Amino acid sequence: MPQRMKIYFLIGSCLFSVFLFSCNNASPKNGQALIADPAKINDRVADDIKASLDFAEQHEGKLDDSTRLSFSNATKLFYSNNNFSPIWSGKGKWEPISDSLYQYVENAVLDGLFRDDYHYQHLKNLRTRLNSDSLLRMDPAQWTRADLLLTDGFMHIVHDLKQGRLQPDSITLSSDTALAETYFSDQLTALMAKPLLKNLFNSLQPKNKDYWELKNGIPAFLDSMDNKVYTYVNYPYRKNDPKDSLIFIKTLQKRLSESGLMDNNGQLPDTAQLRSAISKYQKLKGLTVDGKLSSVLVRTLNISDAERYKRIAITLDRYKQLPDKMPEKYIWVNLPGFYLKVINHDTIALLSKIICGKPDTRTPLLNSQIIDMVTYPTWTVPTSIIAKSYLPKLKNNPNYLNKIGLKLLNGKGEAVNAAEVDWAKYSKGIPFKVMQESGDNNALGVMKFNFNNPYAVYLHDTNERYLFKNASRALSHGCVRVQEWQKLAFFIARNDSALHSGTEGIHYNTDSIVNWIAHKERHRIEVRASVPLFIRYFSCEGKNGKIQFFSDIYGEDKVLRDKYFAKK
Repeated sequence: MPQRMKIYFLIGSCLFSVFLFSCNNASPKNGQALIADPAKINDRVADDIKASLDFAEQHEGKLDDSTRLSFSNATKLFYSNNNFSPIWSGKGKWEPISDSLYQYVENAVLDGLFRDDYHYQHLKNLRTRLNSDSLLRMDPAQWTRADLLLTDGFMHIVHDLKQGRLQPDSITLSSDTALAETYFSDQLTALMAKPLLKNLFNSLQPKNKDYWELKNGIPAFLDSMDNKVYTYVNYPYRKNDPKDSLIFIKTLQKRLSESGLMDNNGQLPDTAQLRSAISKYQKLKGLTVDGKLSSVLVRTLNISDAERYKRIAITLDRYKQLPDKMPEKYIWVNLPGFYLKVINHDTIALLSKIICGKPDTRTPLLNSQIIDMVTYPTWTVPTSIIAKSYLPKLKNNPNYLNKIGLKLLNGKGEAVNAAEVDWAKYSKGIPFKVMQESGDNNALGVMKFNFNNPYAVYLHDTNERYLFKNASRALSHGCVRVQEWQKLAFFIARNDSALHSGTEGIHYNTDSIVNWIAHKERHRIEVRASVPLFIRYFSCEGKNGKIQFFSDIYGEDKVLRDKYFAKK
């Protein structure tokens, strides 16, 4: 075929393909003619961008059946302020900033992001075709599509880096609970004026040092990451539901077969085969080898590197829900890490082990501040513990409270004889208070730290200090037991003295606390310089370029994984 005829044939084929694409997708009829003069492409692309955005506005952000703009309103706002001119390409060529954005999307995993959220495959295909086909580069429709996808992807990245993907909750403190559409347009305008993509993206992320410690550990994590995707095992299952239990067994069989521990040949395993495979897996992972199904076993089965990465992404987003600037001094309790730390001007002033609530009596996540401390406190048992733990025992043994050193009081604070109470008529609660006197055997130990909250929880010492040696310490009824309670009390006392030295109302110091405890005296100490308290759920953290993972003790990460990252 002569060269000229070949060119005519290619042009005709391209036009016909574009026409079919346009009709099949019911989108605006852009780019139905190639433009040989590069100087004229931009004008046509501008017209096509406007038409495409008008179409998307009427079709819930859709450009066609396979592509949707996540930020179509913000995208249209930006282009309408810039005469709908293309910004990522010009005269049939990529602008350098488009290469930077594409490379960022390709490596979005380094920032805890998932590149497919930002049109990666569409952009990859477009770039491959446009870079390799000189004829296609004369098609304005291709450049229109590329420009819109890059702009929408950019705005999506801005959102995820600045605000994160998690919905605000009752304890969210970030000042940016919702970003206006102008915010995204302004960020893109700033990038066009000063095309330093990395600097702009870094400026959007939290300044929190721990956030960057975690993020800086991602490269090392990825270098050793096992990219094999394992079947996720949902647990517990409904034991009295044959269908649900059958699905569970099949899923467990498939997961164990993926680790090479049993066959998945379509036949259900018998009990002996299942126990054998579970025992092998337990031995492989250093668990207690008993061949039994448990939540610990299933949790370990679900800990793949792919799942760990999702936990990194979730934790990075949790940092984005904190205030843009944390207080100079505050107490940080991380439940999955089983630790408390006191931060003083960006330095760790105190680090302590903690014991937190059991999975069925969880310690609540909250923001508050320490308002007072009590030496040798009494303990008023929360109604939830009375109803769940004590009431059933009282029905069988009215002297149970006396046996464990607790007193029964009426509304006037008067002692009540438990043997004279008809416990059978109570099911959800009782019209009495249950209290434990102060002393070395008190459940709160010798020091209690109060803070305002609707859950009747607090920080405190404990009379079961031996439990701090346990690796897993989700053992309490909901309060937080602090191993280094004395150091915490001293920090608060010194902080009070430093900020209110010489003022009326400060009648204590560290020596006072030592003296009161030595003499087993009960004192309520008002804290004048209230110390902010954050109780949080961060299941991983970075340190020295590596990432440490903690157990998802309450399944909080699983809930967020299923809600936001199930298909990642």
